[in-house]
Amino acid sequence: MQKTYDAIVVGSGPNGLAAAIVFAQAGCSVAVLEAKEKVGGGTRSAALTLPGFVHDVCSAVHPLAIASPFFATLPLAEHGLSWVQPPAPLAHPLDDGRVVVAERSVQETAKALGEDGDSYRQLMGPLVANWNELRESLLAPLSLPRHPLKLARFGFYALRSARGLARSHFRQEFARALFAGMAAHSLLPLDRPGSAAFGLVLGITAHAVGWPIPQGGSQKIADSLVSCLRSAGGEVVTGFEVASLDQLPSTRVVLFDVTPRQFLRIAGDRLTTRFRLSLQRYRYGPAVYKLDWALNGPIPWKAPECRRAGTLHLGGTLEEIALSERGVWQGCHAERPFVLLAQPSLFDASRAPSEKHTAWAYCHVPNGSTVDMAKRIEDQVERYAPGFRDLVLARHVLAPAELERHNPNLVGGDISGGANELGQLFTRPTRRLYRTSSPELYLCSSSTPPGAGVHGMCGYFAAQAALRDHFRR
Repeated sequence: MQKTYDAIVVGSGPNGLAAAIVFAQAGCSVAVLEAKEKVGGGTRSAALTLPGFVHDVCSAVHPLAIASPFFATLPLAEHGLSWVQPPAPLAHPLDDGRVVVAERSVQETAKALGEDGDSYRQLMGPLVANWNELRESLLAPLSLPRHPLKLARFGFYALRSARGLARSHFRQEFARALFAGMAAHSLLPLDRPGSAAFGLVLGITAHAVGWPIPQGGSQKIADSLVSCLRSAGGEVVTGFEVASLDQLPSTRVVLFDVTPRQFLRIAGDRLTTRFRLSLQRYRYGPAVYKLDWALNGPIPWKAPECRRAGTLHLGGTLEEIALSERGVWQGCHAERPFVLLAQPSLFDASRAPSEKHTAWAYCHVPNGSTVDMAKRIEDQVERYAPGFRDLVLARHVLAPAELERHNPNLVGGDISGGANELGQLFTRPTRRLYRTSSPELYLCSSSTPPGAGVHGMCGYFAAQAALRDHFRR
C-alpha cells in the first residue's frame, strides 16, 4: 500500500467497489480495504457443501445488477462477467398443481392469468415501457424527477400496501399470489404502505431486463468489478480489518461500505453526539435463514413449468404469504414460511458436476433468530416437489448469526442493510444520506439510498458526493 491516497474505501461489496471505480475514473488514487480474504461482501461464491458444487453465499439472482445505470457504463463483460437468463424469471406454484409464471413478456404472462390478464397488462405494461426513465429515479436518492408524470404513475400504485393492491387489482388467487411473492422480497408485512413498490419493481424488471444469474456464481460480479477497478488504477487489499480510523493511510476522504452499527464502532469518536444518536436510532429489519443444497438431480417439481424458471416462490396464496410475513415482524416463525428458491445449475452447468445440481433457498425470520428453520424450508420444497429430500447429497445452513459472521453488514441476519419502512427508506440512515457529521467520512452501503440490491448505486452516489465536496472546487 501507498502512504497517501485521495480516497480509502472500507469494504469490498458491490457498493464499495463501485465507489472506488468512480474515484479511479476521476483520476484519484484509491484503495479498497477488505477484512475478508475474498472480495465481494454479499456477492461471494464458495464450495459450501461438496467439492465441485459452486454456491452463492448470499445473493444469487440479480435483476438490479443488470438494470444498474452505473454498471451499464462499465465494460464488465471484458472483465469476465457473463449473464445467464433462464427462460422464465419466476415461477410460483400453487397447491392445486397449477403454477403461475412471470415470463419475460408482459403479454405472455397476462395470457396465463385468465380474467386478470387485462388488469395485469394495464398495470405492468406502461411501467415496463417506462422502465428506462423510472430507474433513474428509483435507483437514486430522492430528488426532483426528470420524468414526473411517469414517476407519478408508479407512485400511485407503489405507495399502497401489496395486499391492498393485489386484492383490489386482481380477482383470482393466481395473479394475487404472483404479486404477493414479488412484494415479499421487501421483508415487510404485506399490509404496510409502500410494500407494493417492491412487488412492482421486481415485476417490472422481470419483464424489462430479466432475473439473470452470473455464469460461474455471484463471485464473478465482484471479481469483474475488482478487475475493472485495477484497470483504472485502483487498489484492493484483502485481509485488512479496519477497527479504527487510526489504522488507515493518510487520505482526504474515507467511504464506508458498512451499516451504521459498524460505522459507529470504527469512527464513533469522530462524530458529533447528535449524529451518533441518529445512527443509533437506525432500525434493522427481519433476518433470513438460508440453506444451500448439493443435489443428485434436478428438483422434481410437480408442475414441469417450474423447471423453466431461475427463481421459485414457495408460499401458496396471497393470504398465506401475508400471514407468514406479518408474523416475522411480530417475532413469530411460520410453520409454512414463504420460501425464495433459486436453481442456478439448471441453466449454468459450471455450478455442479455432471448430472448433479445445486439449489439455494431462504425464508424470513425475526432479526437475530436462533430457531432452526431447515425442516420447515425443506417441507415447503417437498410441498411442491415431492421426493426432493431424496436427492439431497449435502446441505449447508446459514442462520442469522452465521450470516452476520460471514458479513458483518448482515446485522442480525438482515440482508437489506436496514428495515425497508417508508420512514427510513428515502432518508437512510439519516437525512444527511451519504454524508456524516465528519466532513471527510461518508457512508456508501445499502444503508444509504437507493438501498438493498446488487446495483452499486449507493457507492456511485456516495463517491459523487465526496468528489463534489473535496475534489471539484
